[in-house]
Amino acid sequence: MDATVVVTDVQPVGSDTVAIRFRTPAGFEALPGQFVKLAATVDGEEYARFYTLSSPDVADSFEVTVGIDADEAGPFSRHLADLSPGDELELSGPFGSNHYEGEARVVVVAGGPGIGPAVGIGERAHRDGNEVAIVYRDDDPAHTARLDDLREAGATVTVTDGPLADPLADVITSAPGEQVFVYGFDDFVDEAREAIAAAGGDPDDAKVENFG
Repeated sequence: MDATVVVTDVQPVGSDTVAIRFRTPAGFEALPGQFVKLAATVDGEEYARFYTLSSPDVADSFEVTVGIDADEAGPFSRHLADLSPGDELELSGPFGSNHYEGEARVVVVAGGPGIGPAVGIGERAHRDGNEVAIVYRDDDPAHTARLDDLREAGATVTVTDGPLADPLADVITSAPGEQVFVYGFDDFVDEAREAIAAAGGDPDDAKVENFG
């Protein structure tokens, strides 16, 4: 669908990272792990970027998480970081088939901006009574409060800045009903697929969203 969405909250969730929450427009339905296109005109130029949902549902509102590199951020990223409640953006979506579908056990492997879908999927799966494991690699983690809450609720949460092989070997069981998700950039995805295979899983069965 295409709609105009209204910002309800903007909060810092890490160094150079913000979570932007929007009021859900009528008729919008999406699942954790799907993504939307957000667009706006900034200084007379039209911009549009894709962002994966970081909220567990979209019942009344939904959230995306945006990394803002202070040295490399473009005009649109800076625009998003400066949003305030009441501001509007144009939305299209949702898109993507590599999302949560009620699996009995979820293993989410996240690199960098992949933390958004990781916390969204983790919170939704936990709420549904399913098992949750998250392996998140970043040398400057975001959403640490939500990760702590998941850990305290019984999820297995590993935050690392090193190789993925050992952390994935600890959480991939290949048991019936287990689904592995991978969210990150090219090199991270390649490493994650290798680590999944080394842990006895099938990387071809993973739901993978490559950010390029």
